[in-house]
Amino acid sequence: MMQINALNDDWTFSKHNDPSFATQSIPEGQSVELPHTWNETDGQGGIESYYRGKCWYQRKLAISEEDLTKRLYLEFGAAGNIGQVYINGSLSGESRCGYAMFRVALNPYLMAGENLIAVLVDNSYDNEVLPLLADFTFYGGLYREVNLLVMGDIHFDVMDNGRDGVYLSQRKTSETSFELSVHGQVVNEAQVLHEGEVLFQLKDQEGQAVFEVKAPLMLDGVNKFEFQNEIDSPILWNGIINPYLYTAFISVISDGQVRDTRNIAIGFRTIEATAEHGVILNGKPIKLNGVCRHQDYGNVGNAITKTHMDEDMALIREIGANSVRLAHYQHDDYFYSLCDRYGLLVWAEIPYISIPSTKDPENHNALEQLERLIKQAYNHCSIYCWGVQNEITIAVETEHTHNTIKKLAALAKQLDPNRLTAQANINGVEDDSVINTYTDIVGYNLYYGWYYGEIKELGERFDAFHHTNPNTPLILSEYGVDTNPKFHSYEPKVQDYTEEYQLMFHHNALETINSRPFVQGGYVWNMFDFGSANRREGGETGKNLKGLVSIDRKLKKDAFYLYKSYWSQEPFVYLAGRRFVNRHQEMNDIVILTNLSRVKVYKNGVFLIEIESNESMKILKNVALAYGEHHVTVEGFDDHGNVFTDEMTLRRVYERDSGYVLENTKKVFNVVNWFEKFDLTNAEASPIKEGYFSTFDTIEVLYGNEAAKAVFLKYFEAYTNNPFFEVTMGVMSIQKMSQIVQYNIPPELLAIINRELNIIQKD
Repeated sequence: MMQINALNDDWTFSKHNDPSFATQSIPEGQSVELPHTWNETDGQGGIESYYRGKCWYQRKLAISEEDLTKRLYLEFGAAGNIGQVYINGSLSGESRCGYAMFRVALNPYLMAGENLIAVLVDNSYDNEVLPLLADFTFYGGLYREVNLLVMGDIHFDVMDNGRDGVYLSQRKTSETSFELSVHGQVVNEAQVLHEGEVLFQLKDQEGQAVFEVKAPLMLDGVNKFEFQNEIDSPILWNGIINPYLYTAFISVISDGQVRDTRNIAIGFRTIEATAEHGVILNGKPIKLNGVCRHQDYGNVGNAITKTHMDEDMALIREIGANSVRLAHYQHDDYFYSLCDRYGLLVWAEIPYISIPSTKDPENHNALEQLERLIKQAYNHCSIYCWGVQNEITIAVETEHTHNTIKKLAALAKQLDPNRLTAQANINGVEDDSVINTYTDIVGYNLYYGWYYGEIKELGERFDAFHHTNPNTPLILSEYGVDTNPKFHSYEPKVQDYTEEYQLMFHHNALETINSRPFVQGGYVWNMFDFGSANRREGGETGKNLKGLVSIDRKLKKDAFYLYKSYWSQEPFVYLAGRRFVNRHQEMNDIVILTNLSRVKVYKNGVFLIEIESNESMKILKNVALAYGEHHVTVEGFDDHGNVFTDEMTLRRVYERDSGYVLENTKKVFNVVNWFEKFDLTNAEASPIKEGYFSTFDTIEVLYGNEAAKAVFLKYFEAYTNNPFFEVTMGVMSIQKMSQIVQYNIPPELLAIINRELNIIQKD
């Protein structure tokens, strides 16, 4: 029987990279407990510079002579982003998948007595290890739990890049029946041949056996097993309505002894994505009311505990979401289990994001990360799709990129034929792009009304895509705006970072999604503010502020309650604008967010109005405020006569509160004015000559020639001093830059630059 022993205490950490730490004790290290990251503050805007590099962890492990008769493995929840494990000075294992669990076989390196475990962890840039570039902090550390696995010679395979060594698949075969398939591997590490069997039992939530089957197995080396059975009329796992789980008990038995066992939760359900009616769960259409989640927490980084994950789940459930996109990488297995338990459909994905590798055009690391994600999360019934890319064409779109997306989608189907594949495109991917044929579901990350365009254009884009692709399931995979709850305005507008603009933006998005049955649903970006070390925006440093909840989970922004009013069945009323206390105008709108149809509003104890409507956002317009303090109360009534209340205090002041306005919002340079200094009158395009430089060459190629580099810097020097530029030089071209709205490059400029580059001959 496998024993799992936690090894999270008594670790020593050093930020100093000394190769001797593989064999010798760290002399002056820091005592830490796992999970641990060295970027818990500097990765979220702390006063120290964001550190990316190599660090060391060490721990002593006492092993007895009896222990050496067992089979011992170290299980690391993850090491960000590269981990190398040394046992008594010998390299015994490595991970280049910074968000996946990995294991190391210990027996060849152990001795009786005290053993030294040393782990080199590296989160510095490596062009062959994903992610290469993204709008989130790449935390370094052993940021998940570490366990010692102790087992006998005969056990389920723990070294196949998976988790359980056992894989459960369910498929509906008739109106009332499901086929349950079980496959996996048993390993016999002894020199002796054994006869054995695999015993499978399925039990319901009351512990009653639904069925039992035995399969004989000859235990010699690595032994595969597989069997199927029909399950008649199972209770369905029906999302948040009824997330019913059975438990599978799988044991390998030899010589009358149970050698190893697994207990795995499983839910029976069907899910499909349609182009006209959205997602169909167990035969009924549902709208995916989803949020995206990153795995970090304020002043903790990504070294979160189960308590943090429980808190996140409680907040996601409070809002009434029925789905979650776990972005942009593999999350802790415990959180997938929470989604199983509470019925949230999961979009799970890998960090093939923003830019591909230039050193490895085949992007083998993406394939390895997808294999580990699918094998390790395979048994979670909450997962309905595997995401294979996110905005991977942001900097470059080549044949290699297309081939990689196709290979990833094919690998997902090979490893798991029963689940859907998905991708999340940047808005610049054309509706008729061939990329949109590679996966079962096509997602778009759309930020109309924030990074570009107007909020009304969201619906126009939906309709245009559906017209072009009437048979392709479409989902809004990201949407949101950065919001600092300190900032407020009577007239919210783009880039003012106010709560009021966030509320308006998301109200439009909800109405736009809900009014179109062909849209599968959407995923709010993001449920929580999260660390993004290179950000300086919205009055904060090192954070992306698009969350509905603050990074420390202490403050729920007004938009949180907007979603709760649309999605949650728990009765409530909420007065928005409570942090906009100091009001400098006489007439004020009172915004009420509620899932109750009847409310009453009071000011200073005096009844103002009763509103009865099914609108989730109810607005009482033009409430007069005299100078001084005012108390606003709202009462909501359900069908049973229960009363729900909320209140807030507003203060009429003489002048606008300057603390509500983000000052110094001017960018480092004004891109519009920057290009205005160039003469664009003679911008007639001319044919591009082969063998000469052009706007289609990557920046890295241009930098390889002094004359071509000078042309680039003439027009784009103001863009070069940022991490995005440095990381994307190998894949970004001027032509691609022109397609990114943030650069705001006039189309006429391309012809002028091409004329200047096209007279410079390549070597």
